[in-house]
Amino acid sequence: MNSPPKLHPGLNLGPAHGDDHEAAENSIFGFWVFMMSDLVTFGMFFALYATALHATAGGPGPKDLFDLSSVAWQTGFLLVSSLTSGLALLHVKTHHHRSGAAIGPMLFWLLATVALGGLFLWREIGDFQAMAAQGALPTRSNWLSSLWALVGLHGLHVSIGMLWALVIALGVLLRGVDQRWKLTLLRWGVFWHFLDIVWIAIFSFVYLGGLR
Repeated sequence: MNSPPKLHPGLNLGPAHGDDHEAAENSIFGFWVFMMSDLVTFGMFFALYATALHATAGGPGPKDLFDLSSVAWQTGFLLVSSLTSGLALLHVKTHHHRSGAAIGPMLFWLLATVALGGLFLWREIGDFQAMAAQGALPTRSNWLSSLWALVGLHGLHVSIGMLWALVIALGVLLRGVDQRWKLTLLRWGVFWHFLDIVWIAIFSFVYLGGLR
């Protein structure tokens, strides 16, 4: 008797999805591996920031520039967006193994995630504008260069994630929740949760660490 294949938990849709369930296994695991290259990129930016912590060149430092209340709002928006993205994925896993399932709830949670990402970027851009108004531009010091680069890289990823979610929403509206869009949504979910993890590292190391 052949034993059933051992699938990675959390990287598939569930047996009720049939072929889509097995197709998700290699596809999503491969995307996890791909995301590790992005983790290496962020690791290099964190290392650059760590080496430039005291290289302020007599200019403003973390205690002069950081607004922890604004950063707390950003963290809240991103953490709640992790919940809404998970609810979008959960709706697909629990409902779209049969034909005729409604797409409204999935689209609602997907667009809610986009809206929360937009609020996050709005507060982040506001912080950058406030720093620029105080003359704390990337060219002012090595520390500011590394700060703008690290936080800006994460913000760029959030923008890409929002655009990707909108493409998924449009694709689902045009084609329905077929295998292509199920797998795309799972990949996007991995990407979005990865950004949450990176932001927690930024929040802890850059912002909380800078105010010690």
